[in-house]
Amino acid sequence: MNTPTIRGGAALAAAGLALLATPAPVLATPTPSPGATPVTRAGTSFLTAAGIAAGQPAQVDAAIGDYLYWSYPAAVGERHEITATVSFPKSRGGASTWTVEVFDGLRRRQACTSGAQTPTVDAAAGSVSLGCTLRQVRSWAEPWSADPLPGTYYVRLSVADLPEADLGLPMDVQLLVSADGQDSRDDGELKAPLVPPTKAGTVASAEPTAQPTAQHDGGYVDWLPDLGSRWIWSTVGGVLAAAAGVVGFGLTRRPRRP
Repeated sequence: MNTPTIRGGAALAAAGLALLATPAPVLATPTPSPGATPVTRAGTSFLTAAGIAAGQPAQVDAAIGDYLYWSYPAAVGERHEITATVSFPKSRGGASTWTVEVFDGLRRRQACTSGAQTPTVDAAAGSVSLGCTLRQVRSWAEPWSADPLPGTYYVRLSVADLPEADLGLPMDVQLLVSADGQDSRDDGELKAPLVPPTKAGTVASAEPTAQPTAQHDGGYVDWLPDLGSRWIWSTVGGVLAAAAGVVGFGLTRRPRRP
């Protein structure tokens, strides 16, 4: 038996065990950017989502059962992490399940690679922590895929399950979106960011301006109908149908016998 070979194998095994015993590096907890002004409001839908930036904390007082929405911009190569803490009274009726969801500009739900996206806490808990780490934003993707692309992203925080008696209790929400910029290896280019159109249409006047329909002897006659009104075309159609009936009856009528 070759002794040097055995010793080499033992050394490799010892090195492997040492690597396994080495604790994994602890990820840094996301912290707000220095001097960032906290956002003290949240929207109740996608259209009213409160805008925040990466590193800008959100602090909102709301009621249990509310749907809270925020929006933030995402650039190519960034990897975003959403962390949230919800505090509520300890005197509650039972356990509750909370959820944090992220959607892109096309309202497609994005998958979380890590984080407590849907935690459940018992009735004695005074707070719950949620988290979601998204995939790296790509510069392009196939039309059928749901890969994260640059544009506007939406965060929705809500309670998924709780006793009905707990609805309406006060809660305090603290949310933060952090961005880790990395180089993107994609060689494509997105034509335009995924930002839904939010331009509202024009509002019609409450009382449309009345226009004259006919003129007689230098004055306007209000009782004359408009040429495009429905009842004129109905009358014309009735006259044509009556004429067609008379002509058809004349063609099909048999002559009397003497």
